[in-house]
Amino acid sequence: MCTGGCAKCLGGTLIPLAVLCTLANILLFFPGGKVVKENEHITTEVWYFGGILGSGVLMIFPALVFLGLQNNDCCGCCGNRGCGQRFAMFSSIIFAAIGVVGAGYCFILSAVALNKGPKCFTIGGWTYPFRDGDYLRDHRLWHLCLSPANIVPWHLTLFSLLLVMSLIQGILCAIQVVNGLFGTLCGNCKGCGCCGGDGTV
Repeated sequence: MCTGGCAKCLGGTLIPLAVLCTLANILLFFPGGKVVKENEHITTEVWYFGGILGSGVLMIFPALVFLGLQNNDCCGCCGNRGCGQRFAMFSSIIFAAIGVVGAGYCFILSAVALNKGPKCFTIGGWTYPFRDGDYLRDHRLWHLCLSPANIVPWHLTLFSLLLVMSLIQGILCAIQVVNGLFGTLCGNCKGCGCCGGDGTV
């Protein structure tokens, strides 16, 4: 597969992942699927918008750039199309790096939130009843959260999805860094000998 075709495939995969991460982050504003009366009753990490900003907005830009690489017909330097294609692939490395940063931001926030546990109402009021991920190993501790109902599985499921999807996004962007490097160094497919010699990236 040519470097441009590979980038297009990566971009097409990143977009649905970005949408799913955004939706997961939005759902976290409704603990247990319920609307809470006070904003401070929502887990702090939700307000950092890891899924909306990190794996959502910041991921859309790299995805759109990747999707457009295969059809890039930039005239390049002084009319040299191959030079333009190399520059386009080089620019994709920069956007891929932005994607890695966004995915990393979401991944770290999700990991912290999973280890910390949800904020819920306990016999001592609204607090974080779990410590160092103990609730992940011992489900009997879940009863410490009296409300909202099903807050623990809700928190666990959505942040786990964000963790996994942001990891996948980071890997895909890292692949594009390597792919973009090949495209920058080799230029078109004909130069690299990776296609049938049609000269497209």
